[in-house]
Amino acid sequence: MPEGLVAQTSRQVTQWGARLGLTVALLAVVAGIYLLAWRGWQRRARQQSQLPPLLSAPDEPGTPLLLPLVGRYYGSTRAGDWLDRIVVHGLGVRSPATLTLTTEGLQVDRGGAPSFFIPTLALRGARRETGLAGKVLPAGGLLVVTWQHGDWLLDSGFRGEHPQQHEDWVVAVPRLREGQPAWHT
Repeated sequence: MPEGLVAQTSRQVTQWGARLGLTVALLAVVAGIYLLAWRGWQRRARQQSQLPPLLSAPDEPGTPLLLPLVGRYYGSTRAGDWLDRIVVHGLGVRSPATLTLTTEGLQVDRGGAPSFFIPTLALRGARRETGLAGKVLPAGGLLVVTWQHGDWLLDSGFRGEHPQQHEDWVVAVPRLREGQPAWHT
């Protein structure tokens, strides 16, 4: 070694034991949070177990009254309580959806979750809202359909790819329910 040069040694930068311990602790905390959320979801499902099974579309779906609304289903809650999410029968699962309003009722076709049908007599109304079940959108960005299922009055939230279509649904659902003449779009 030439004179005047000092041998350089690198210092250990990473303390692998401490890093591994912190990683395991963080994973344990995340797993604990997921476990608590899963247990809460299961408890909610037990509390809602008396909700009757969802209906399937009838063999004769009826005459379409509006263009289908393609978009996203955000969930269902007890009517009037936008935070009381319904989780049984797959109603708590957010999914892509297509709504079709016919003379027989409302068909909700969902990808990755069970589809269901709401008969005309079960429909109670439709309105535009800001939020439902943990999803908040700009003013009027959510179409909420109120419907009766057994003894339960439910609100189901949807957002169409073209939210300007929501207003047609807000007008058409009560007209159908009241038996007024429907129009075809």
